[in-house]
Amino acid sequence: MDDIEAIKQLKARYLRTVDLKDWDGFRDVFTEDAVWDTTSAGAEVVVGAEAIAAFNQNALGDVLCVHHGHMPEIELTSPTTATGIWASEHMHRWPSGQELHGYGFYRETYEKTDGAWRIKSCVYTELRADWFDPG
Repeated sequence: MDDIEAIKQLKARYLRTVDLKDWDGFRDVFTEDAVWDTTSAGAEVVVGAEAIAAFNQNALGDVLCVHHGHMPEIELTSPTTATGIWASEHMHRWPSGQELHGYGFYRETYEKTDGAWRIKSCVYTELRADWFDPG
C-alpha cells in the first residue's frame, strides 16, 4: 500500500474508533507526543496520545457520535512525514437529547515510525455549529 493510502486509512481508523468508543484503538492512531487542538470548537489543546484518548473518552463517553472526513489533501513532505487537510462533518447527540451538527476542517501532520503512519498533530477548525435543544 502506498503512503497516501495508508494515511487515508489512518484517518478512517481515527473516525471509526472515536465513534465506536474504542479508546485503545483511538489512542493508537497518535504518536506518543501528539498535539490535538480543538480550541476553535470550544475545547482545548491536549498533548500526548494517552491524554488525547482520555480527554475524548471523558468528553464523549456517553455521547452518540458520527464523524466523517472528506476530500483529503495529503502531501508527503519526506519519506517519514506528511501533512493533510480533511473536510469534516460531525453529529453528536447527548443523553439529554441535545444535538450538535458541526462542519469544519482538520489540519494534520503525520509521522511514519516503525513502518506505520500516526497523527503527530491535529488542529480542528470549526466553521459552523448548529445546535438543537429539545427542551
